[in-house]
Amino acid sequence: MKILTHWLRSYLPVLDVDDAQLAEDLTLRGIAVEGVFELNDGAGDSDGALFDMDITTNRVDAMNHYGIAREAAAIYDLPLHRLDTTLPPALPGRPFPVRIEAPDLCGRFTAQVIRGVSIAPSDGVVRHYFSELGQKPISNAVDATNFVLLGMGHPTHAFDLDKIQGGIVVRRARDGEQIKLLDGSTRSLVADDLVVADEVKALGLAGVMGGWDSMITAQTKNVLVEAAWFAPAAIRASSRRHLLHTDASHRFERGADFAAAPVANALVTQAILEACGGTREAELVDVIVAEQEAATAGRAPIRLALRNVQRLLGRTLTPEGITAELVEQYLAALGCVLTALNTEEYDVRLPSWRLDLAREIDLIEEVARVYGYNRFANTLPTPAEVIPHASARAVQAVRTRLFQLGFSETLSSSFASAAESAWFAPEAAAVALENPLSEEAANLRPSLLPGMVTMLAHNQHRDVPTARLFELGTVFTGSAAAVDEASSLALGLSGEFRETPPHRPEDAPFFELKGAIESLLRLFSVPAAEYSAAGVPPSLEPGRGAVVSVEGRTIAVFGQLATSEAARRKLRRPVYIAELQMEQMLRYPLRQATFRELSKFQAVERDFSFTFANSVSWKSISGAIHGLGIEEMRSLDAVEIWRDDKKYPGVYSALIRVVFQSDERTLLDTELAEWSSRIIAALEGLGGKLRS
Repeated sequence: MKILTHWLRSYLPVLDVDDAQLAEDLTLRGIAVEGVFELNDGAGDSDGALFDMDITTNRVDAMNHYGIAREAAAIYDLPLHRLDTTLPPALPGRPFPVRIEAPDLCGRFTAQVIRGVSIAPSDGVVRHYFSELGQKPISNAVDATNFVLLGMGHPTHAFDLDKIQGGIVVRRARDGEQIKLLDGSTRSLVADDLVVADEVKALGLAGVMGGWDSMITAQTKNVLVEAAWFAPAAIRASSRRHLLHTDASHRFERGADFAAAPVANALVTQAILEACGGTREAELVDVIVAEQEAATAGRAPIRLALRNVQRLLGRTLTPEGITAELVEQYLAALGCVLTALNTEEYDVRLPSWRLDLAREIDLIEEVARVYGYNRFANTLPTPAEVIPHASARAVQAVRTRLFQLGFSETLSSSFASAAESAWFAPEAAAVALENPLSEEAANLRPSLLPGMVTMLAHNQHRDVPTARLFELGTVFTGSAAAVDEASSLALGLSGEFRETPPHRPEDAPFFELKGAIESLLRLFSVPAAEYSAAGVPPSLEPGRGAVVSVEGRTIAVFGQLATSEAARRKLRRPVYIAELQMEQMLRYPLRQATFRELSKFQAVERDFSFTFANSVSWKSISGAIHGLGIEEMRSLDAVEIWRDDKKYPGVYSALIRVVFQSDERTLLDTELAEWSSRIIAALEGLGGKLRS
């Protein structure tokens, strides 16, 4: 944003600091001046400076010369020149008809009729200021609206009155309604668009751009000046829907000043009467929606405690510190009205142009900002006792276990698109954002899986051979009015995996993921988990996913990402994902670690080589051997799995290793022979054949 210092100084006649010092002082107060460019008046004399400023999006009140002057007045404790809205008497006439049919989207609309104007190019101060700012002049009537926008910040619009049929109607657009805008483009509107219309047609896209059919031309003789207040969300949605970003939409979608509409209208009327001639007909029409006024200009006061100001801001470089007098001075200069309740507390009524102020801490920040961040002492906060969260130990145990299993921790966006939300969490009520950054970030994420799949795809597309990732985070469900938060854990596997007996290579990631979930559950005193293919979400490939439940409650889902989603994301290899409900896991206490002393006696290994039908699973083999109840059996592993479907169809060979050991004595050959015979008999009972 560009600011002319001689224009700014017209609102502060007694400002005696030079432009360089002014730029530095504004920057130290959060109103950043990024460049200072000296100007001359064409005769070699100084004409002040041009400030190139970076105004943060929440400070729409400072996106104009008067707003910057207000900041300087607060910094230097100077009187701010009041805007003169005095108008010549109006000729008698019927008030211009204005009707607001969308009170939730338009809270205020002002209209002033001016008759007998002469449209011509601008000259004088307007032309001079526009030249220095690089602003393109259009005509004296249109330039008046832009001049007021640059001066005091509120958008306005001038219509050719004779092209308006009936009165003004502020309404929602009709689906498919067409309008030609000032840029020459024709737009097809939707029912969520807000338009300023007459009784027949739309005259402009409210808060964004005026219409072609009612614009000011050289033939215009009568003008209707409009200044209004529109709901930020409505203007933001229309601006993005139609890919139109204008000076007006930039301000309206960030929260314009509800009380500024009649002031801006009066200033534009002044400028048009001065530049174009003409007379004012009837008094200003000002239609107000009381509910919108109460929510903006009429907000309830904020309670401010002086002790909180001093406690939070800390020690200053001067011994007197932040006094009550300074707090009153700074906030009053910014437009607040303070009512002292006692020597320590105030009720602070907020200025209508500062919608970014909503809490006590916001007012404290304003005090610190105007006082100057550079005037506080560099001190460390007093250390306080840190009390860990009740679940901190359990969460850290989960994180440590995943590190031990070879996973890397990641962090993804807290947002997801509406399509991803519905795909990965079809039964969850996703929370839509009022002001999304993009369509890809339209919702608060109801699941961690969209982010996990995106990160796995990122690794695949960059030829990372193998990725094992996890994310601990928060998911959100409910509605904008009541958001429910819950802790969640996502796991993801992608890449090339070696064969892990007794599983096939293509199945290895599935069972590795299953093993990781089981390892995590073993950290807690969780009853036996049950696995089921019923209820697997559509985001997982049919037949390649499972639901894990404990005591009848779902605690995890895992499996292979659906091939349709993998194809959409152009994944070359299968991706395996899991999501665990941390809230359910944390209901159970951490398992108490126990140990036993290592045996002093030698362990004995016995290998059993069998062939089995493909229908015989490792679970049945393991269950058959463990079911023998041999107390001295220490471990059971499938050392090798061998298949040759062409030569030996329907069967596979397994080398099974069992380790025996006693804590009390050396094992006897007769015992080992007996146990081996029982194991062989159990495996033969499954249809297995002992290989010689």
